[in-house]
Amino acid sequence: MRYRWTISLDYLVIGHVTEDLTPEGLRLGGTVAYAGLTAHALGLGVGIVTAAADACELSTLREVAVHRVCSEETTRFENRYADDGERRTQFLRGRAAPLSIEAIPVEWREASIVHLAPVASELDPAMATSFAHPRLALTPQGWMRSWDAGGLVSRANWSRADRSLSVAWATVVSLEDVGGDWALVERWGKDANALAVTQGALGATVFWGGRRRSFRAPEVEVVDPTGAGDVFAGCFFTRFYQTGDAWDAARQAVLCASESVTAAGMTGISRRRA
Repeated sequence: MRYRWTISLDYLVIGHVTEDLTPEGLRLGGTVAYAGLTAHALGLGVGIVTAAADACELSTLREVAVHRVCSEETTRFENRYADDGERRTQFLRGRAAPLSIEAIPVEWREASIVHLAPVASELDPAMATSFAHPRLALTPQGWMRSWDAGGLVSRANWSRADRSLSVAWATVVSLEDVGGDWALVERWGKDANALAVTQGALGATVFWGGRRRSFRAPEVEVVDPTGAGDVFAGCFFTRFYQTGDAWDAARQAVLCASESVTAAGMTGISRRRA
């Protein structure tokens, strides 16, 4: 294990970095990378706890603190997008070692925001209810995925969802994660303290304080949609923390995510400061 310390750690994000298989070769990805760099771009001190093989190149994350748990493999995904750039078929091609609470450096556990960001069930779902933190943020997509022997990813039920939503400070899911099930979204919106549901090019819908609002995304030329939801989450959690206003956080997050898809990989993440 190894990590770099940052003097002011505001945002701790935990989960696997990924090596995404693209026509151009391997590209670093994962919620921890996209959301972490977004929070950093918005002025927060960021720490990432992840697991990856030594050969996994993490130089893209050089501006944030990284604690890497050694693993024989790195989590790898292959995403195949439909012509509309929205619908995708996903394959899991490798999976790094799981992460436990014990993997988190003790001095990092007091960060202002703790973001649990599984992508391939590398975190136990029970962590959401056992990690006591006043600003626990969730992107549960990795608890809502299963895969077959060939790696084809499909939707799975999120165990402990109701309990996790009720204890989390804020949660971000995509409409894709729930298979377009708005009845489930409505129920979760009642359980959650703050729930944002991303809807791709349509923007996002947020449930907060017993109210619901939708935020339209601007029309942009999509170059690469990968990671847009993670960018949204990083911006949403950061702005919600900075302003205490989920509506403002959602507006900014929709714009940030829309900007991110106009370039390949993480090069589309805004470098504008809050």
